[in-house]
Amino acid sequence: MPIDESRTFQPVRIAVLTVSDSRTLAEDRSGDTLAGRIEGAGHILVDRHIERDERSAIVARLHAWIDDPQVDCIITTGGTGVTGRDVTPEALAQVQDKEIPGFGELFRWLSYQTIGTSTIQSRATACVARGTYIFALPGSTGAVGDAWDGILASQLDSRFRPCNFVELMPRLNER
Repeated sequence: MPIDESRTFQPVRIAVLTVSDSRTLAEDRSGDTLAGRIEGAGHILVDRHIERDERSAIVARLHAWIDDPQVDCIITTGGTGVTGRDVTPEALAQVQDKEIPGFGELFRWLSYQTIGTSTIQSRATACVARGTYIFALPGSTGAVGDAWDGILASQLDSRFRPCNFVELMPRLNER
């Protein structure tokens, strides 16, 4: 799909949340991958944090960023699997106004081409919460790369045609 070079690029202000019981910022390769791609694409990395796999902590962090006018978009990595400690999709469900089901569907289709049927274990998802986009990705660097390169790089580029998430931002809170 084409980038319309006649249009002006609008950087998106993005916060990155790594959900993990074991990682630190020094060991957060998936968060590093996201941060590099965000800044490499010309967007603004406004904040980055690690939260444990605790639903209440994730929800609190999401609410803080949703309410921050400097954050347009949140991307999480980790906690989207099927084990007992994987609660990121449940946290998103607590804050969302509208789910974006096509994101998870497309992510798993792209991921299938890389890891085959193992993609079925991912509960990657996305939503809009009070005018803020939230994308929940698995915790592997490969999954983060697949999601950014295959979906987010174009959908967060205001020049992408025929349509993109950025051009909808002014209308996300309309009633």
